[in-house]
Amino acid sequence: MRKLTNKVVLVLISGLLLMASNSWAANVLRMSTTTSTENSGLLSVLNPVFEARHGVKLEVIAVGTGKALKMGGQGDVDVVFVHAPEAELMYVESGDFIDRTAVMHNDFVIVGPATDPARLTTAKTVAEALQKIAASASMFISRGDDSGTHKKERSLWLAANIKPVGDWYVDVGQGMGAVLNIANERQAYTLTDRGTQIAFADKFDLVLAFEGDEVLFNPYHVMAVNPEKHKSAQYSLAKKYIDFVSSAEGQAIITRFRKAGQQLFYPDAQ
Repeated sequence: MRKLTNKVVLVLISGLLLMASNSWAANVLRMSTTTSTENSGLLSVLNPVFEARHGVKLEVIAVGTGKALKMGGQGDVDVVFVHAPEAELMYVESGDFIDRTAVMHNDFVIVGPATDPARLTTAKTVAEALQKIAASASMFISRGDDSGTHKKERSLWLAANIKPVGDWYVDVGQGMGAVLNIANERQAYTLTDRGTQIAFADKFDLVLAFEGDEVLFNPYHVMAVNPEKHKSAQYSLAKKYIDFVSSAEGQAIITRFRKAGQQLFYPDAQ
């Protein structure tokens, strides 16, 4: 009788632990995002409001956009928050993502040493700026990580009819913050999103070398992983997050988020 009782107790305990585990898992939202979004500091302000509002724990995985998209495409996360429109649409068309929503934008800029050896401040377009860097063989640090920023950089070199090769072009395969540190150490040029540039401005000696070309527009979108294709996806939580960041409240938080008095992102959903 005692053995039977112990067995019953063990079964009950196992059941309770399983229920607790399932309950905990149901309240965790996994999100892959770009390092530039994370490095800016925005998510540390935006996400806690969502977590408190819905009793949800957000697990953020900050990687290059290419990897963030791949994680979503494999069903390893529930929601994806990135900035590579063409690549995003490929996943939407393949049925991996749904509810793609515009959240915010900023722009890309080129930063470099204050001495400006390539004289980028005289350039009228980003194509001309890149041509000056290549012609002068001034060191340029590339993320080289298939991130949204790296994808943009490659498209800009292509549009400028330049194949960046040589000792002056350094591919490091790192996130945005690390690339800015490397560029600062080597006094080199690099392409960065303005949000990270502002967030890191007090950490390095690099200055804005080129900005303002309309082709440097940098939009961010959020998407839910399709539960019909990836059964483990927490779609209801993902949809709540999408609704939150695109709501008046979420957009207001994005608008108010500043570093050194400068606005890093501009809302697109309201």
